[in-house]
Amino acid sequence: MDRNDRWGDLLRRANRGEGAAYALFLTECAPVIRNVVRGRRGDSGADDIEDIVQEVLLAVHAKRHTWREADPVTPWLYAIARYKTADAGRKRRTGGTQVPLDDVAEVLPDEASGEIMAVRDLGVMLDRIDERSAGIVRAVGIAGESAGEVGARLGMSEGAVRVAYHRAMTRLKDLAEAKDETRE
Repeated sequence: MDRNDRWGDLLRRANRGEGAAYALFLTECAPVIRNVVRGRRGDSGADDIEDIVQEVLLAVHAKRHTWREADPVTPWLYAIARYKTADAGRKRRTGGTQVPLDDVAEVLPDEASGEIMAVRDLGVMLDRIDERSAGIVRAVGIAGESAGEVGARLGMSEGAVRVAYHRAMTRLKDLAEAKDETRE
């Protein structure tokens, strides 16, 4: 069994709740992720590389449900590593002004709480950004569609959908912060 098949089997089992398989998956893929990051960041110090590896592992944990079991796991994993490494490079060049998507999560309604006000506020904020971006946020962020599905429907590449989603979330965060500042 090659590495891709082994990791695919481990991640499948992990997604079904097998904790030992998940621990083994992370243990086996972490050194490979480290090499990918080191290869892309060459001049970075060890601390910087380890920070990026941790960001990649957190992203893998948060997005492991998005991996399609019929697809090979290594391209999915390497893509996350490449994106997180690129994000770290942009953050370093811009002095850390990138806004992680997790920071704007509070503008989305919490499904468990069913807060009507949050849903209303989100609707108001979505109405304040362009229609295409709002549709992408609704499809990806609320309905849980994949970037590939949304891209196919809108005639966009998967990467373009992800970029548009990230930019829309940043605009929503800015709107939410501006709203909070006017209350103070």
